[in-house]
Amino acid sequence: MISPLLLLLCAGLLHHTAGFIRMDKLADNKICGDAECSNVLSVATALDDFIAPDCRFINIRKGQMVYVYSKLVPEEGSGVFWSGSVYSTRYVDQMGIIGYFPATVVKETHQFAQDTVTMSTTATDFYCD
Repeated sequence: MISPLLLLLCAGLLHHTAGFIRMDKLADNKICGDAECSNVLSVATALDDFIAPDCRFINIRKGQMVYVYSKLVPEEGSGVFWSGSVYSTRYVDQMGIIGYFPATVVKETHQFAQDTVTMSTTATDFYCD
């Protein structure tokens, strides 16, 4: 028979090794190009550098191309954040990493999605690893 102490120890180890940190939600709703938020909404060019303040965000360098996957619907009095990933041959180590950034540091250059879906954000939208 498995002792309760052993069961708690195993559950604690599994929880610790998962390595996810739950962060505060930035918004309650988001706009996406499809129900899974997997299609690119638009492409934008970074107007300025942005240094990520925590693991929910991505670093952006001025001039980088950014693929935008979702746009958070801002709460009253909060900033406007979008999620996306950077593309640049100079910063190959950052390609494919998706995170948030202020919409004010980019300028959309091409929109792909004409029809959008507004949906609720979930806690997993704001997890860090």
